[in-house]
Amino acid sequence: MNTSDDTRLDALKHWLASFVDEQGLALETLRPASSDASFRRYFRLEGRDGSVIAMDAPPRLEDCQPFLSVGEKLRQAGVNVPRIHAQDLDQGFLLISDLGGQTYYQAIVAGLPDAPLQKLYRDAIAALVRIQHADTAGLPCYDEARLLAELQLFPQWYVEKHCQARLSDAEQAMLQQVFSALAKDASTQPTVLVHRDFHSPNLMVSDGPGQGPNPGVIDYQDALAGPITYDLASLVMDARTTWEEPQQLDWAIRYWQAAREAGLPVPADFADFHRDYEWMSLQRNLRILGVFARLSYRDRKNHYLDHIPRVQGYVRQVAGRYGVFAPLLRLLDRLENRPVSYGYTF
Repeated sequence: MNTSDDTRLDALKHWLASFVDEQGLALETLRPASSDASFRRYFRLEGRDGSVIAMDAPPRLEDCQPFLSVGEKLRQAGVNVPRIHAQDLDQGFLLISDLGGQTYYQAIVAGLPDAPLQKLYRDAIAALVRIQHADTAGLPCYDEARLLAELQLFPQWYVEKHCQARLSDAEQAMLQQVFSALAKDASTQPTVLVHRDFHSPNLMVSDGPGQGPNPGVIDYQDALAGPITYDLASLVMDARTTWEEPQQLDWAIRYWQAAREAGLPVPADFADFHRDYEWMSLQRNLRILGVFARLSYRDRKNHYLDHIPRVQGYVRQVAGRYGVFAPLLRLLDRLENRPVSYGYTF
């Protein structure tokens, strides 16, 4: 990261300097912690009681208020989210607690053995159940219109930009029928607080002193009130790391059992629940194909293209299982220059 001509970094350092005595900050330890698909950046530095995180969210591009308000909702529900040490919303700066130095994704990439991996994901499932008990008052609705609008990213960015393809009139009509079915189906599910990116890059391995119970949950500022299966689909069909169907099924069953025990409104029959969350995952992953293409071609964040084959696989997994999506599967075959697909359907 080139910080030689970074006026916002200079402003952030100046702001942090005012907390040197109060927080025991060592400004010379300031270093990049992470960035994300938005315009936010995060820096780690040492304080009196351990490391802390400084968030830089340019006010003309990012709004810190949802991060604060959603964070409080999650905290009230017993979710381990960052504590706010200091804030300056006019400048777009926050000083928050550090929930750990390693995300779930980083732990997986580093070769985490299966036993601790399973423990991490049981913790994540328990956290998801707590999230879904959080207050949704004041959150925007993840309704049918919004779900449908998101899906338009698929033809615009994935089909036209990434695949360099043109849809026929019949293919356009088919795609809109599929989109309508997915959005309508998701909109009928019970409504809970939806994190929207509840997956390995946003779950911190919180196993250090003062970091709170595992996992630490971050990047929740875009939370909505929406379908109960959405965050589970994010977790078990993670766009950053591949989980085979037996593992997906194991975690889905564990969640479903925990949700029922906690009184969440999931279907009594797991088969019905499984179908709901798979259809939800199809909506999400079609959208993600469009989002990742847009991040590459519009925002020059080309590393997102590395994940497209995985997301394509998740899309095919669901599209190949249900007969209603057979026309979508044929379109995917054409876009990806594959032989015609066949699969078992329900």
